[in-house]
Amino acid sequence: MTQQLTAPGIRARKGGSPIVMVTAYDSPGARIADDAGVDIILVGDSVAMVVLGYDDTLQVTIADMAHHVGAVGRAGPRAMVVADLPWLSYHASPAETVQNAGILVRAGAQAVKLEGGSPARLVMVGALVDAGIPVMGHIGLTPQSVHVQGGYRVQGRELDQAEALAAEAEALASAGCFSIVLEGIPAELARLVTGGVDVPTIGIGAGPHCDGQVLVFHDLLGLEDRVVPKFVRRYASMKADAVAAVSLFAQDVRAGRFPSEAESYHVTGDTARGLDRGSSRTA
Repeated sequence: MTQQLTAPGIRARKGGSPIVMVTAYDSPGARIADDAGVDIILVGDSVAMVVLGYDDTLQVTIADMAHHVGAVGRAGPRAMVVADLPWLSYHASPAETVQNAGILVRAGAQAVKLEGGSPARLVMVGALVDAGIPVMGHIGLTPQSVHVQGGYRVQGRELDQAEALAAEAEALASAGCFSIVLEGIPAELARLVTGGVDVPTIGIGAGPHCDGQVLVFHDLLGLEDRVVPKFVRRYASMKADAVAAVSLFAQDVRAGRFPSEAESYHVTGDTARGLDRGSSRTA
């Protein structure tokens, strides 16, 4: 059996072979990502928008996340499984934060991710690390702060904001994060941050200078086509293929072409004759 990747193994990749992370939410997605050789499967709170149909990530709960983490974990991937702590699950107290993270670890995660690098967040990172739970940081465009940030906007374009984000990254690394996601920031800033911390950075909409990259499973496969962020590269058109396949199925059903005799089950000869006799008696 191939050994599963771990937080120390990911941290050791700093400046080495680029880290590949994919956000997926269920066992089929996890098996596909793992068979493709990704390093990390992130069970993201983006499940709210991508799978559950909400307008933002603020609607999912710890119970929702545990449900999807369990589905990914039961696929038995070699890739490390990281779970998002959802909104308000790590904001009240260190004890509650550790308890909620423990739920996700018990469900199948090897680490958790939280957003932000403020002093209040650093306290939670420290509590999680002290409890033996690896933590991935996340700065820049942080979707759980959509209302504070005024929408899904690129962060760090102004000097003061860029300097603040660089300081947050350094603080998160010092607090014990084994890696940090950089989302929606200029490539120049991502390069500066990556060079200024001793843990890997994983970019999404942060340019090519990070230690790794992440995309959402449904985005890179073309299953999600409602929103097309600038940073998404589609490697397939699976929604179009799926619509075409289901349309063919519908056509075959309506035309009486499905199922065929070969796709149907049949009784033995004796049973068929008995059924025929029964049919003739009731006619």
